[in-house]
Amino acid sequence: MCLIHLDSDAGVPQVVAAIARRSIARQTSATGFARNNIFQMVAVEGFCQGLLSQLLQTSKADPDPSEVSESFVLDAALGRRTQLLKGLPATCTVEENAAAGLSVYTFNVTLSPMSSEGVEILPTIVNSNPLTEAFDIESKGNLEYRVVTTGNPVLDYETMPKSFDLQIFVEDTSGRTDLNILTVRVIDKNERPVFRGNIAIQTVMIYVLEGTPPERIYQVSATDPENAELKYSLLPASVPFLVLESGDIFSTKEFDYEKDQRCYFLNITVTDPDGLNSTKTVNINVINIDDERPYFITKQRIYRIPEEQSPGTFVANITAKDPDDEDSPSRLFYSIQSSDRYFSINPSTGVLQVTGRIDRDAFPLRLHPNISVIVRVEDSPSGGNASEMEITIIIDDINDNPPECNPSAFRNEADENTIAGTFLLDLRNYCKDIDVDPSNNQFNFTGLSGFGSNNFALESAVSGRLVMTESIDLENPANLGVEVYSLTVRVQDIACPSYSDIIYIYIRIKPVNEFFPVFSNLSYEFSVPEIAKGDVKILARLDYETTQKHILTVQASDQEKTVTASVTVNVLEVNDEEPVCSPNFYSFQIPVSLAVGTNINGFRIECKDRDSDPRSFRYFINEGNVNNHFTFSPSAGSNVSRLILASRFDYESGLDTNWVYRLRVHITDDNLLSTRDKSAHLIKTGTVTLSIRVIPNPTTVITTTPSFTVVTKRENLYSDSAWYVPFVITLGSLLLLGLLGYLGFLLMTWVRTRRPPAGRADGTPLINAPEKKKPKKEVVVTMTKLNTVFDGEARDPVTGKMYEFNTLSGARRWKKSNELLQLVPAMQVTSSGADDGGQETDRAEATSKKEPSRKMKEPTAEAKPAAKPSAE
Repeated sequence: MCLIHLDSDAGVPQVVAAIARRSIARQTSATGFARNNIFQMVAVEGFCQGLLSQLLQTSKADPDPSEVSESFVLDAALGRRTQLLKGLPATCTVEENAAAGLSVYTFNVTLSPMSSEGVEILPTIVNSNPLTEAFDIESKGNLEYRVVTTGNPVLDYETMPKSFDLQIFVEDTSGRTDLNILTVRVIDKNERPVFRGNIAIQTVMIYVLEGTPPERIYQVSATDPENAELKYSLLPASVPFLVLESGDIFSTKEFDYEKDQRCYFLNITVTDPDGLNSTKTVNINVINIDDERPYFITKQRIYRIPEEQSPGTFVANITAKDPDDEDSPSRLFYSIQSSDRYFSINPSTGVLQVTGRIDRDAFPLRLHPNISVIVRVEDSPSGGNASEMEITIIIDDINDNPPECNPSAFRNEADENTIAGTFLLDLRNYCKDIDVDPSNNQFNFTGLSGFGSNNFALESAVSGRLVMTESIDLENPANLGVEVYSLTVRVQDIACPSYSDIIYIYIRIKPVNEFFPVFSNLSYEFSVPEIAKGDVKILARLDYETTQKHILTVQASDQEKTVTASVTVNVLEVNDEEPVCSPNFYSFQIPVSLAVGTNINGFRIECKDRDSDPRSFRYFINEGNVNNHFTFSPSAGSNVSRLILASRFDYESGLDTNWVYRLRVHITDDNLLSTRDKSAHLIKTGTVTLSIRVIPNPTTVITTTPSFTVVTKRENLYSDSAWYVPFVITLGSLLLLGLLGYLGFLLMTWVRTRRPPAGRADGTPLINAPEKKKPKKEVVVTMTKLNTVFDGEARDPVTGKMYEFNTLSGARRWKKSNELLQLVPAMQVTSSGADDGGQETDRAEATSKKEPSRKMKEPTAEAKPAAKPSAE
């Protein structure tokens, strides 16, 4: 409001008004001044009026702007001011970091005689320079007041201003006011050093790997508020660490986790020059690393087990320890380094067990029964510190093998009438027990048995010698005609569990040649089917049609005496020959319109059979006769038969869909056999294969005039997608018709101009003109050859000529081996008809006018034969 007066009152010099505005603005912006609403308590209107009057009076002298100060303006504004604040202005000091409520300065308030009721506005800090809330005024009673610290904020010499000007305002009940300044100076105080970083807020954990050489492991950092030089020290002094003046902590030795202390607590102290210090703790832990080799605690090195232990049998428990794992269960890994096929070790527990068959009786254990195994222990599965130990397992022999004889079956011979006591066989020479230990490989021979065993005996159980006890005469009826004696002998272990084996002995009693061989008859005769086999073996196939009788001479001999006999073998006839037909394969084409009953292409089949009558043949079409279009006539009773069309083709209604028929014809030779004979005799079958292709639209010849023949042939020369072909043909036809029409018009015009004048009434010509010859008629036949694949051929039933066709599109052409694919130029066929054949000529002319541009897909070489008149 005062600023408004200053701006609106023209009597105040501009310099003075500017200084007043600046002073008032600074006072009103102060926190204390604004907080206590001083202008509201100072009677703003009177204050402003007094300020303006004082400014007007003092400005008459027109002072120099540099001499007009804010204090002058403030004094002018407080023209009614009285000295109420006793002891102010003043200057005092306070130490930094002073606690809240500390008394900084004490002053009194002196009331004027007019102020009987006391203080209206208590002493208040209306402003501070610089601005702060670190101070406040408290009453001590009896108009005595003191300035105290608030602790908000705490005074800090290093970071805050060093001096504060506090403006203190007071007003009594009579309206008298006073405003004075108290200057408070902050005094520096020596403070403790302060740690920085993580160590300032927590205990620092440092980890040192064992085996690490002495080195710097950490750096502590501290600062002094007074920026003094600091020193570091640590306790206890006996630890293997040191701290430098820079705060770097070094280790002084290489730690061994297994031998040294594993945890250290260092008290790091930082001290300033005045002896003030701060202490923090650093915890150093030594970390164990895998640097020690595990060692075996199993002392036993030799073990003994019997052979033939089952897989999984426990052998030994190999254990080890790792110095790196003294405080926890060792995590070790066991393995077998030697390539051993008998044992394995559990990688986690170290249990050694049997994994393969251990045969003490087989090599190499038969010679060296000791097995050496190298066991390795590691402290890491991927290969770490390791130790190895060799253990030896001794394999003991057990009686696990029965005695064996090789061979286990013996075949021996003895002549009949061999005397008793004759030695036949020594079994011990062929038998043995492979057990290594002598106590396990002893055996005996016992239990001689078998049919006729009473004729033989063993000398003793130990020797195993077989001898004859009685002579044997094969011709003696008491011997029952036995020539081979089957004996069994048991060979058995002496030691338990007494394994045994059986020996088989076959003794053949050889007859002595005492008699001549004798045939029961002097000659023999047999009848044998030509396809049989018998005791008299056939070395070559019998063929009745070649030889009906074989005479043999059979000789019997016992190598000393010989006798002969005659054998006649009659060969019986058997139906073993199959019909053979000619031709056995044939391929031909027929038109779709072939009449029923027609002998197809004159085809006939003629069959022969070496062992069957020509009337015995029967004809069957077993495969490929779809809708039964084909049959053979006669179907039986003849060796010659013809292929007949039995029913017409019907493709239009969809009954027939096949255009190619592959017939498989069976010809059997059973026509003359009765039902009873058929079951008792062999029946042979011959086969013929026929390939028949049905031609949908065969080529035809159209006769036009007696003088020439025009052959027309239509052919699908393009695929369905070739839309441009009919377009080009249509366009060319229209252009050709237009050209022909134009030529016809010109011809008619020329004829009119050349027509003779009309004759006289009596019919006598005016001019004896020569007789006009009739113009020759020309028929233009255009033949075009395009690239079409012709995959079939057939014979034209009209002309008898061969033609080719496309099975998909139906396109056809006359067959010619040396034909080239080319565009044949138009050819002219001139009529040679006589003049008196006018009626036929007119018919030909009409025909040529109807078909002026027939297109024909025929080579030039075949145009001449096609022009001949057809007999049909």
